[in-house]
Amino acid sequence: MYGKINQEIIKELVAISGENNVLSCRDEVCGYSYDEYVCQLPDCFPEVVVRPGSTEEVSAILKLATTHRIPVTPRGGGTGLAGGCVPVHGGIVLSMQRMNRFLELDRKNQLAVVESGITLGEFIQAVEREGFYFPPHPGDEGAMFGGMIATNAGGSRAVKYGTIRNYIRGLEVVLADGQVIHPGGKLIKNSTGYNLVNLFIGSEGTLGIITRAIVQVMSRPTFLRTMVIPFNSIEQAIDNVPLIFEKGIVPMAVEFVGLDVISLSERHLNLSWPSHQGEVHLMVIVDSPSEDDLGRLTDQIADIVLENGAIDVFVADTPAKQNEVLKIRSEIYEAIKKETVDILDICVPRSEIPGHVRKIQEVARKYDLWLPVFGHAGDGNVHSHLMKARYQNGQMVPLDLEEIKDRLEAAREELFRDAAGRGGVISGEHGIGLYKKKYLSLSLEPAQIELMKRIKQAADPLGILNPGKIFD
Repeated sequence: MYGKINQEIIKELVAISGENNVLSCRDEVCGYSYDEYVCQLPDCFPEVVVRPGSTEEVSAILKLATTHRIPVTPRGGGTGLAGGCVPVHGGIVLSMQRMNRFLELDRKNQLAVVESGITLGEFIQAVEREGFYFPPHPGDEGAMFGGMIATNAGGSRAVKYGTIRNYIRGLEVVLADGQVIHPGGKLIKNSTGYNLVNLFIGSEGTLGIITRAIVQVMSRPTFLRTMVIPFNSIEQAIDNVPLIFEKGIVPMAVEFVGLDVISLSERHLNLSWPSHQGEVHLMVIVDSPSEDDLGRLTDQIADIVLENGAIDVFVADTPAKQNEVLKIRSEIYEAIKKETVDILDICVPRSEIPGHVRKIQEVARKYDLWLPVFGHAGDGNVHSHLMKARYQNGQMVPLDLEEIKDRLEAAREELFRDAAGRGGVISGEHGIGLYKKKYLSLSLEPAQIELMKRIKQAADPLGILNPGKIFD
């Protein structure tokens, strides 16, 4: 189906991007064969890695790839958790790492213009130096903007501020045949034809290569406070979340997390969580331009939860304390990654979180598995983990994966089906990529999947853009 790369094509790629930016030795390309998904697929090596330095170079590379029918897999920071940048058909990996410029800060419109290779961390530093704020924080600050846009990355702050999609006003995209288009712009409103900006957001590099973005920023909230609230059961913790929203309070983030994984993350980082009471904790972050208003919000939340089963309320009101709490929560995955087989990012309507969490517990008992769970309680995004270990006496005790892999697969499918039955989807923020595509039909109607395939065919008739992702 696809063409192979020969020395003539290598020479043409060198002519486009320069000798130092075309890698073809096995040792050089092996680091571009996987992302952060735990169970890596073997033998997915690119034939060549190209690091373009401009949109013009990306266009020339795609024209060459179209001529020779060579698959092209775009790659950002490699921080994805679904195999989205794994080159399953070899070909070219297009690494955007050199296209990392912060091009403009438009203060009047509160917009930034950036290349797709800028990292989240670099972007945050750049806008905060200028007194602005970028609310979404999907997690790893090594993630690049093109990849975050291509997966519609989310994070804990989505409950109040939304996902990446809510902040992208315009894009520069190189199509499969090398044409360059600029959907959107420095606009708040746009009813001019189909919304192609939203089509490319979340398309995982299968419809075009994002090279630039126009990104909305905002004034920074003046005051921030983090609350840690222990409960005796996960049901109690989750049942409190709608009570907070019913009072008209919209926190920046509402997370739920079990004490088992908190303890592992504490040990991993040599840091201390504010409380070790109960079994499950809510982490609630509130922000406000007024310190008085922030105090009022904090008191209201404390009153609600203490009346409804909370053991206590701990407040991290200094930046140092807040950063320590956030660090422990953010590093849970790293603390348990060694024994993780998969991290699910199921998303259900917020009201369905308690029922889905109960299903996770039921499935864990049914298959005699440890399925630690935490997630974004405010937006319905539940992260349950398929583990090749038990949790005993505060430690992870490894199990033989071969002995439990069938049970893990059965558990995964039951949880995906449960999400679908609750009006949910199998991915809320990580994307479908390579590893979830066989489950896509559990979330989407056949007519939706067929329409997506027709869009893919129209935008990429030769199927060279990130083939093997989302669906075959």
